[in-house]
Amino acid sequence: MALKRMDNVGIVVDDLEASIDFFRELGLELEGRTMIEGEWAGRVTGLGDQRVEIAMMRTPDGHSRLELSRFLVPAVVADHRNAPVNALGYLRVMFTVDDINETLETLRHRGAQLAGEVVDYKDAYRLCYIRGPGGLLIGLAQELN
Repeated sequence: MALKRMDNVGIVVDDLEASIDFFRELGLELEGRTMIEGEWAGRVTGLGDQRVEIAMMRTPDGHSRLELSRFLVPAVVADHRNAPVNALGYLRVMFTVDDINETLETLRHRGAQLAGEVVDYKDAYRLCYIRGPGGLLIGLAQELN
């Protein structure tokens, strides 16, 4: 057995349009959008009858993807968006950007808010967490070298 790659990270959202717009503004490209439904889909997820609208977003280098999912059936059963950064489970996705300050300024008009502060880690990175559409936690990193 050999692992080939990580295919994507899935994020459940409540507003697919706003999420697509936000991640486009960040620099991801909309790769495709579709409705997932039917018996086969429920067998994969274990949710039974389901209807989910998804959008696949690709990073500029083409190596990573985000799958944004808006569940129509069944209804969302839990909300982890307000969990602190030390909560168990999948919590956030982090992107490397050219300039954190410029990125923050660009994303503020899409509702992004700092979760804490922008800080420098040694002489290697400038880092911050932001809350994006629907309260999603997103990390931003800028290499300083």
